Amino acid sequence: MPELPEVETARRGIAPHIEGEKITAVVIRNRKLRWPISLDVDRQLPGATVTTVARRAKYLLINTTNGTAIMHLGMSGHVHIVDLGTPAGVHDHVDIEFGCGKALRLTDPRRFGSLHWSDNPHEHALLKDLGPEPLSDQFNGQYLWSRSRGRRVAIKQFIMNAHIVVGVGNIYASESLFIAGIHPQRAAKRIALYRYERLAMTIKDVLESAIRAGGTTLRDFYGGDGEAGYFQQELQAYGREGEHCRRCNSLITAIVQGQRSTYYCKVCQT
Repeated sequence: MPELPEVETARRGIAPHIEGEKITAVVIRNRKLRWPISLDVDRQLPGATVTTVARRAKYLLINTTNGTAIMHLGMSGHVHIVDLGTPAGVHDHVDIEFGCGKALRLTDPRRFGSLHWSDNPHEHALLKDLGPEPLSDQFNGQYLWSRSRGRRVAIKQFIMNAHIVVGVGNIYASESLFIAGIHPQRAAKRIALYRYERLAMTIKDVLESAIRAGGTTLRDFYGGDGEAGYFQQELQAYGREGEHCRRCNSLITAIVQGQRSTYYCKVCQT
């Protein structure tokens, strides 16, 4: 699934092409994504001008003079810029066409993505109860520590909870906990403030590094410019079961937490 760095990479890839451009048409070839695409998308986008392309958690927000299109890439979706008239493939479900001769195309083989319309996106049901952005000033060690008091849940599940903090998906949770030296099964309430301060800084560093590298391409995500991300070449724990830890030379272990694979070092993470 595209995680926060992949979505941010997509945002940065498409924004220069569509900000300030007038939408001339919307072509919807398949409304049956994770949720049916609202008719408001057809009614509100044509004639509107894109003001900004933003991101909230793993959602792309295409802000226009009429309102906001909220897009989620699902498990395998991606967006890219194509020339008008570019033939559509079987998984190319939506084109948003612009007067400049370009179109924003949503491709989603598994159809787990979604496209919504909102006059007030921050009050939309999908967004209004989300936690802070991990790269914001609001997210820090003190915040994590205060939210963790009394929480018995394992720290990995805790930082992957979008009500606590958005966008820390499975890959980046494993990486951050490895670098911070925290065992993924340790109860959130049993982690001291100084360790949360290190963890918060590590999460920021890992996500920023992934964004600079263009995201993590493990299966079929591509950025808005059509280029794959390469952060997977820098992974220190995730996907390295049975390989030697780059710190202590012991073997990386894999377990399952919440139906997700977790990779960690038994020696370095306590």
